[in-house]
Amino acid sequence: MSDNGTLRAIGLMSGTSLDGIDVALLDTDGAGLVRRGPSRGYPYEAAFRERLAAALQAAKSIEDRDARPGDLAALDREIAERHAEAVRRFAAECGIDLASVDLVGFHGQTVLHRPERGLTVQIGDGQRLAEALGLPVINDMRAADMAAGGQGAPLVPAYHAALAAGLPDALQPEGPVAFVNIGGISNVTFIDGEAEPVAFDSGPGMALIDQWVQREAGIPFDQNGTIASEGGIVATLAASYLDAPFFARPAPKSLDRFDFAVPEKGAGALEDVARTLAFVTAEAILKAAEQMPRQPRLWIICGGGRRHPLIMQDLREGAARRGARAILAEEAGLDGDAMEAEAWAYLAVRSVKGLPLTFPGTTGCRAPTTGGVLARLAALTSGASAWDR
Repeated sequence: MSDNGTLRAIGLMSGTSLDGIDVALLDTDGAGLVRRGPSRGYPYEAAFRERLAAALQAAKSIEDRDARPGDLAALDREIAERHAEAVRRFAAECGIDLASVDLVGFHGQTVLHRPERGLTVQIGDGQRLAEALGLPVINDMRAADMAAGGQGAPLVPAYHAALAAGLPDALQPEGPVAFVNIGGISNVTFIDGEAEPVAFDSGPGMALIDQWVQREAGIPFDQNGTIASEGGIVATLAASYLDAPFFARPAPKSLDRFDFAVPEKGAGALEDVARTLAFVTAEAILKAAEQMPRQPRLWIICGGGRRHPLIMQDLREGAARRGARAILAEEAGLDGDAMEAEAWAYLAVRSVKGLPLTFPGTTGCRAPTTGGVLARLAALTSGASAWDR
């Protein structure tokens, strides 16, 4: 730990889109000081993505969060090993000496999220990762929030608040800012600078579009929105999603990947359904403003879904109708791919300092709640801690 309390952390994220591992380096005090370093993404091969998708089906039977039915026990180990390899590649490619890193924030792979049952399961053995890297690892950051009555998601808002405070003057709007992450599921964070953030899952992200084109066309995703660009919006199908009870539920609230079902066969032409699902993703995000204290004046869009031209078109047009702007994270000087990995590094530092990761307004927990499980090597437990060097 430096004299000003800054730690160097690596954050690791593998999201609900099942597309791979994001790695990012951050120097931070876990509060307002954030120095963003390099980041990289390491995609999973198609066969491993299919294996993960099958594991999500097996995970539906889990009642005890420590259970690992079917292939999940093997994946628990393999996820850790793949993350260790990603960190080693990242360090080699970016010229980072792992001895300079204080700790690792490890999300793991969510395979089940049922907040109504107080149950969330992320696979990936944190102790195995710590031993593979020779570094302390903070993992399992959602469980403590659920024990405190929270949804266990979203966790990124604490980092969003730190980023909002550091936006360039030219981007400081006369009103609140909303950060949006479009992964398999979309989530939003409302920040007005006057109170704790308000955050919740807003609805489907890319998962429905991906599942639709996988099933109907045998391809993993609609690259660059090419399929959707050939289609039109099916109003009845869009309404069937946007009228779902989830949208009327008060925030905070969170979703599992399977809470919204992929359209049935015969719902429409391949391209029309793809276009409709892109519209639903954008409209669900904009509808989230109905559960915010005020309408945001600036929407900052992060995550893989920001690359879908039609989602961004719908967001920009919808925000403009509401007197606001929707911009890419990069237009704010941020990295829309790395933000969640950066957040896990930031949260790991907050965890070892005992600072809150979640708040009543972000997850519904009873009080600001810290969390995370520390995995360390025996060699690291004697003498000064890794963050007291």
